[in-house]
Amino acid sequence: MSLEASGVILAAGRGERFGGGKAFATLRGRPLLVWCADAFVVSGAVGELVVVARPGEEELVAEVLAGVPLPLRLVSGGERRQDSARAGVEAAGGKYVLIHDAARPLVTPNLIRRVLEAAKEHGAAVPALPVVDTVRYLDERGFLRPQAVPRRGLVRIQTPQGFRRDHLLSALEEPERKGLSLTDDAAALLAVGAPVATVPGDPKNLKITHPNDLPLAEALFSKPPL
Repeated sequence: MSLEASGVILAAGRGERFGGGKAFATLRGRPLLVWCADAFVVSGAVGELVVVARPGEEELVAEVLAGVPLPLRLVSGGERRQDSARAGVEAAGGKYVLIHDAARPLVTPNLIRRVLEAAKEHGAAVPALPVVDTVRYLDERGFLRPQAVPRRGLVRIQTPQGFRRDHLLSALEEPERKGLSLTDDAAALLAVGAPVATVPGDPKNLKITHPNDLPLAEALFSKPPL
C-alpha cells in the first residue's frame, strides 16, 4: 500500500545564534526534537518520519527518537537548509511531505493536520500569521527610514510546510540550476510560479532561535509533559 504522507523534520542546522545543538536543547526535560516528533505521531497525519541530522549526529538522533512509534528514516543534512530539505524529501516515501523545523517544538497536531489537508487540496500549503507590528527598513547607519512597509497582505510563515512530494522535487531543480538560496521550502514553488496556499498559523508555534527563547516557550506551553 502506498504511503500518503511523510513528516520530514529538519535537525541539521548549526544553530549558531543559539550556541549549537539546538535540536537537543531541552524543554520541560525533553529535547525539542522529541516534542516535534510526538506532535507528528499524535496528529495521525503521517505514516513515517524522516529526520535530517547533522553529519556525525545520526546515532544521537536515533537514540533520542528510539521510542517514537512510527517508521523512522535518518539522513544526513547538507550545508544549506535547502540541501537538508531536499535530502529529507528525497528519502521520504509519501505522496505528500510535511517539512518541519526541529526548532519549533510547540507545533500542534491540529496544525499538522490542517496543513496536510490544504496541501492535498492545493498541492502546496504553509501556515501563515498576519504581521501586526509596524515594519520599517533601517538605513546604513542603523536609523529608521521614514516610510513604513505596508502591512496589508504581509504575513509571517511558519512550519510545517506541506507539498506534493513530486511537485516540490521538481521545483527544487530551478533554484539549484540558478544557484539561488531559499529561506524556506515554499520559496522553491514560488520561484517557478506555482501557487502556495496558506492556512491560519499558530501564534504559539514559536521558533527557538536564541537561548532566551526557551523560557518564552515554557511560558507558552499548554501541553502537559508526555
